[in-house]
Amino acid sequence: MRFLAAKRILQGLAIVIFAIAMLFGSFHAMTSAHAATMAGTPGDPNIKYIGRWDTHSSTLATSYWPGAYLKTQFTGRTVRIKLGTTASFFASIDNKADTFYSNASGTVNLTPTPLAAGTHTLRVATYSEHDSLQFQGFLFDAGATTSMPTISPKLIEFVGDSITAGATTTRHALSDYAWLVGEQLKVEHTQIAQGGICLSDSTACTSTGIGMNSQFFKMQTIYFPNSPTWDFSRYQANVVVINLGTNDNGHHISDASFQTTYVAFIQKIRTKYPHAVILALRPFKGAKAAATLKTVQAVNAAGDRNVHYIDTTGWITSADTNDGLHPSDAGHVKITAHLAPIVASYLG
Repeated sequence: MRFLAAKRILQGLAIVIFAIAMLFGSFHAMTSAHAATMAGTPGDPNIKYIGRWDTHSSTLATSYWPGAYLKTQFTGRTVRIKLGTTASFFASIDNKADTFYSNASGTVNLTPTPLAAGTHTLRVATYSEHDSLQFQGFLFDAGATTSMPTISPKLIEFVGDSITAGATTTRHALSDYAWLVGEQLKVEHTQIAQGGICLSDSTACTSTGIGMNSQFFKMQTIYFPNSPTWDFSRYQANVVVINLGTNDNGHHISDASFQTTYVAFIQKIRTKYPHAVILALRPFKGAKAAATLKTVQAVNAAGDRNVHYIDTTGWITSADTNDGLHPSDAGHVKITAHLAPIVASYLG
């Protein structure tokens, strides 16, 4: 009798174990199937968005500001990107030279020559502040999967005008000092930059009268007057590099007004990035240099010692510009050679 009872217990345990195994197997199959259906979609967790992207929709991710980019890894030999509207962008596969796609739309083949079989890296970046990439997903080979790309835990946020946006250079956002510094230091980077913008809110600078003093805190550029506020919990910058004052000077904003606005701007940035190092650059041609220095001194005196003035005197000359103001490709390389080691010293 005891033998029969023990046998029944063992049979019961076997049935329970089998049921649990079937349950977990079914769960794993469902999870894998779900992951497969997500691969390449805007909601794929293996696609990482760097910069200011609207990702509230599972079927569309939209970038704003120049040089915003996304990164992923994928298997297979081919990849295409689906766009919701026309945009110019760069794509780099396996860390090779970027390919430029001008005014692309619809479904764009990023691998006209198929790749070798295996796992590949992919980065897609916008060309300028005029380009909003409406990303609707990637199309891979049948059975292809995605995996997590390498993402640096460090991020530099660059804030500025057309100079920081790469105006007049050959590749705009990808050939300016902001992009070059980030890439040289192998960290993530953003460019909150807009051609023609002042620090100050003034119609003397832009038709909207909106300056970086206000627009920095928005998701979108000044081309979107009803832009929602940016959610700063999406990422935290380790270093913020500000290069503003050239347009304020050109539009005769007084030094006193500029300084008052700049102090308030930095203090508001501090509320969004409590631990970031903030570097205020002397604009490369010296516009508002004295007011910028006084701004940093005022912020330091108020108790924030994590803000620093960077004297850029002599970094470039007029010969390093395309028009006497905007640095050439070579000029941005010179700026990068000076700025990268300074930023690196603050990144830790």
